[in-house]
Amino acid sequence: MEKIVINGSNPLKGEVEISGAKNAVVAILPATILAQDVCRIENIPDISDVTMMIKILSQLGAQIKMINRSTLEIDTRGINSFIVPHELTKHLRASYYFLGALLGRYSRAKVSMPGGCCFGVRPIDLHLRGFELLGSKISIDNAMINASADKLVGSAIYMDNVSVGATVNVMLAAVKAKGLTVIENAAREPHIVDLANFLNSMGADVRGAGTDVIKIRGVDKLHGCTYSIIPDQIEAGTYMVAAAATKGDVLIKNVIPKHLESITKKLIDCGVEVEEFDEAVRVRCDKRPEKCNIKTMPHPGFPTDMQPQMTVLLALADGTSIVSESVWDNRFKYIDQLIRMGANISVEGKVAIVQGVEALKGAPVGADDLRAGAAMLIAGFAAQGQTVIENLSHIDRGYERFVEKFTALGGDIQRVNFPDEGESEAESAG
Repeated sequence: MEKIVINGSNPLKGEVEISGAKNAVVAILPATILAQDVCRIENIPDISDVTMMIKILSQLGAQIKMINRSTLEIDTRGINSFIVPHELTKHLRASYYFLGALLGRYSRAKVSMPGGCCFGVRPIDLHLRGFELLGSKISIDNAMINASADKLVGSAIYMDNVSVGATVNVMLAAVKAKGLTVIENAAREPHIVDLANFLNSMGADVRGAGTDVIKIRGVDKLHGCTYSIIPDQIEAGTYMVAAAATKGDVLIKNVIPKHLESITKKLIDCGVEVEEFDEAVRVRCDKRPEKCNIKTMPHPGFPTDMQPQMTVLLALADGTSIVSESVWDNRFKYIDQLIRMGANISVEGKVAIVQGVEALKGAPVGADDLRAGAAMLIAGFAAQGQTVIENLSHIDRGYERFVEKFTALGGDIQRVNFPDEGESEAESAG
């Protein structure tokens, strides 16, 4: 079994380049289906979620050409299926975006229930209700979602809760629907704006992305384009917090500082120095961080995907901090791992009370989900002694070349193959 071994207590210092945004690329890759043409996508991160998306597109009949490490050419003219089975969706939450894309192209889609990280119930009824309002009939058979319509027609769609996934899926289904679709209480995240910009580059008419009202006037046909994915807001935030937690000094390059404002503010509240440039931020910290309260909220609030990482910093802060999770029901599972490292944290429902300690101690821990895995990396670098992290597949879903990037910052980190239980070291080596 492959695990991460970190020897901590070294300040992270240097420069790191941020990759393309995971949450944008997993929406934009399915969106290429709508073009029935060739799209060239640049700044694609090398992460396992992208690998799975490419596999799904290939199995549907798309031709994929790798131009370089971060650029793909995707020809969706040959797609000849509207079915995505379970074996292709079980590890990937964003596989549900193929529902909207295939429905938009064929007025039919059959996609298995999605997989991905598990931190509480994440129903997709908002997605399905949106499809129904566009004129689609929905049924669920053997965990396969069936959507079909004689034709899709624009509609007024109000989201009862702010949902990134539902906003994306309705956008994908609506761009070729007849007439006007208005999405109210829409998600406003940067990757929603990036998807809208990509769709418009293909000839769609999407307006208002980045606000809570998105208007989409359907078009008959889309075309191919060349498009570059925005930098990853959450990857950038992860390195920002890692620099602060290790009392380091890191220049984080290829970012959009405006996308990081909520993270920057909380770091400054903790006494961390953050300096902004046009396309970079520098994070410096030479003292114990100060306590700070956090409540996750939809954008432009503090992102839920940064909550575990920030909680590591607060676990080392001077004083008691309150972390409130208002987006997901069960995103504190990783707290048990931090407690194993000496953190003093108690959880009451959707609130964590974090009493800062002076130091964490290395321990064997697991990555319970993608962002919890990032939190364990940060904790390992900040802790005294050695930390061993298992379940790396979660981290690989969203962080490109993280071992190389942290090593370049002076982190002592290695991927090591450990024998599985009942397997000898010789068998493992073989």
